[in-house]
Amino acid sequence: MIPKNHPLNWAILCTGWGRNAKDVIKALSKDKNSASKVRLLIYEQEPCGAAKEAKKHEIEVLLMPRQDYPNIEDYQNQLLRHLSQRDIHCIFLLNYKYRIREPLLKAYPNRIYNVHPSLFPSFLGTKTAIQDALDYGVKITGITTHIIDHELDKGIILQQKVIKIKAGDTFDTLYPKFTKEGKKLILKTIRMVEKEGYKSVK
Repeated sequence: MIPKNHPLNWAILCTGWGRNAKDVIKALSKDKNSASKVRLLIYEQEPCGAAKEAKKHEIEVLLMPRQDYPNIEDYQNQLLRHLSQRDIHCIFLLNYKYRIREPLLKAYPNRIYNVHPSLFPSFLGTKTAIQDALDYGVKITGITTHIIDHELDKGIILQQKVIKIKAGDTFDTLYPKFTKEGKKLILKTIRMVEKEGYKSVK
């Protein structure tokens, strides 16, 4: 258990430029009363906006390209070693493209969270959920945060936000809405974990 008044230490895993990760790092770093602190950002590529933002706030960053490891198991075992060496309580996957494997799931049971640009259970198992919703012609889509488990894009739903698709919307007009609302939903999820306790969110 985390001692009373002890901050909830987060690691963020990011494999893209990291727009959501950057926004969340900036928001939490500005909030001096927050019970959560981002202690570590692990990212895969340069340039990375999230890494640049993390360095501004003296948050530790680790560059870990997947291609440096012979397979996904070795890569995630190294991830786990880095996380285990630090006082990390919870992990948020923000634009992280690799499926989490058994060792990480066992080490952080019900403490690995993800954000997906659709309303579960629609448009799962895809990296193009926003465009898929447009192509399918749905009028309502959205964002979901959830606990990571053994199945791809499954796990317990924590928060959801509806985003309406208007006539004439394109990916370019929808994406800014996902960015704006995604940041809010991620922060709301973090507050939920703070309030309910990361060991009780199941």
